[in-house]
Amino acid sequence: MTFQVKAIATEFTRNIGKSTLYLALTIASVKFSHFLFRFFRSRKMSSSSSSTSPTADAATLRRNRILSSKLYFDVLPSKVPLIYSSAYDISFLGIEKLHPFDSSKWGRVCRFLIVDGVLNKNSIVEPLEASKDDLLVVHSESYLSSLKSSPNVAMIIEVPPVALFPNCLVQQKVLFPFRKQVGGTILAAKLAKEQGWAINVGGGFHHCSSEKGGGFCAYADISLCIHFAFVRLNISRVMIIDLDAHQGNGHEMDFSNDSRVYILDMYNPGIYPFDFEARRYIDQKVEVASGTTTNVYLRKLDEALEI
Repeated sequence: MTFQVKAIATEFTRNIGKSTLYLALTIASVKFSHFLFRFFRSRKMSSSSSSTSPTADAATLRRNRILSSKLYFDVLPSKVPLIYSSAYDISFLGIEKLHPFDSSKWGRVCRFLIVDGVLNKNSIVEPLEASKDDLLVVHSESYLSSLKSSPNVAMIIEVPPVALFPNCLVQQKVLFPFRKQVGGTILAAKLAKEQGWAINVGGGFHHCSSEKGGGFCAYADISLCIHFAFVRLNISRVMIIDLDAHQGNGHEMDFSNDSRVYILDMYNPGIYPFDFEARRYIDQKVEVASGTTTNVYLRKLDEALEI
């Protein structure tokens, strides 16, 4: 009898043990199911967020870069809103003579104004060099990295011998002057809003877009200037009046789908760059042929600017 009671007690204990084990496994299973549910839901939300927000993330990053830039700075009242630096001028081993573009003209313009008594040397505003973060507001990492290749720079500025130079020299003697001019263009917008007008003696690299340089234009200073103005100057609409003889295909590509930017381009369609795709994005074309006289040119410009 004692043995039987023990057997019953032992069996009862086993049953309780099994029930406890089943209950523990059930609880663990429920908890694990909840964990898996939360894990996959968070993965799905993360995936959904990453798939829908690259544009928003890029816009936020661009805005942060603009807000943290040092290219906008206060200018003394004794200065006039004319921006220039002796670093603008490109002169190295005679390479400036290998291209029709006069890469030392900026200094000569200022010297002429000083000698003529129109400008005081001490009243000129000197800009800062655009940093990599500043350039990334428009340009991609891959494009900026491509400028570390001397052959690539040589193709952009159309001076083949530059391909043979060490890139450290190309950076110092070619790209650094360009980056200083970019800083000048960006600063000019701030001074123009504050004082009613401003001139950057250099810049105007209208053949360069965010992903492609050319025609002696390595950085898209016009596009950069406009994006800075949108954020820092609270400007909502911009008009580009491009009066260079060559079509400004760089900024036209950059603002191809931006209704905030209106482009008037007065150019000769029979010369470089023959960018027919970019021409589609010109809001107002004024085409002038080679041999157009000054009077005819000015009349066409007046008509184009009529409101």
